[in-house]
Amino acid sequence: MADFFIFGLGYAAGFAAARLAQAGWTVAATGANGTLAFDDDPAVRAALARATHVLSSVPPGPDGADPVLAHYSDALGGKWLGYLSSTGVYGDTGGAWVDESAPIGIGRRTARATADSAWLARGARCLRLPGIYGPGRSAFDRLRGGTAHRIALPGQVFSRVHVDDIAGGVIAALGAPPGAYNLADDLPCSQNTVTEEAARLLRWPPPPLQSMEEAGLSPAARAFYAENRRVANGKARRVLGWRPIHPTYREGLRAILAAEAREHHG
Repeated sequence: MADFFIFGLGYAAGFAAARLAQAGWTVAATGANGTLAFDDDPAVRAALARATHVLSSVPPGPDGADPVLAHYSDALGGKWLGYLSSTGVYGDTGGAWVDESAPIGIGRRTARATADSAWLARGARCLRLPGIYGPGRSAFDRLRGGTAHRIALPGQVFSRVHVDDIAGGVIAALGAPPGAYNLADDLPCSQNTVTEEAARLLRWPPPPLQSMEEAGLSPAARAFYAENRRVANGKARRVLGWRPIHPTYREGLRAILAAEAREHHG
């Protein structure tokens, strides 16, 4: 263990940083919760010179150009590299299962696929993530905020991953060979199913079932619902030895509620 550098210390990478720190790593980072500014070239390069491991969660630009590779590629040689990517690179599969052998860059996520490919070419471990949820970012928060929807789209299925399991995937990937790995839970299901379970746990009525038009969704939300796929996690299990702590949304939601209760009573 030595020095770890994270580009883009946001929500998911923040949980990974906490897990690394608990394990004894020294972590430096840029981003919303980091201590370094991305464009502070001398400070970032000094930290990178010390780092043995580098993880990026910085999204690509619209053209697929990756900001980290564009600015700091020459400082990444000889280091362990990780990249938090998206299972959106697979596009819409009509609800079929998809794994890492599938082509990428089909549909709306061509920019992400371009960046994903660039990191793979550099020898990174590309951890492809589906819908991320966890404390402060779950169906509970949408219900409480009045933004939860149930959309009438029969057969619509998504995969998701609890943020704790992303952190576990980063740890598991430390000793893994370069390549792409899907970090998804074991039970793809509709967003409606998750919303209904969250409402049940809160003992609230679920929101009404609506059409896409009635829900008045944003363009980003509409694009989300335009894709339908099941993401297989067999490679991460087999190669990384990764096992989700929250294998389905049920365990994940209960864990969030339990953490909220501990915080409330603590």
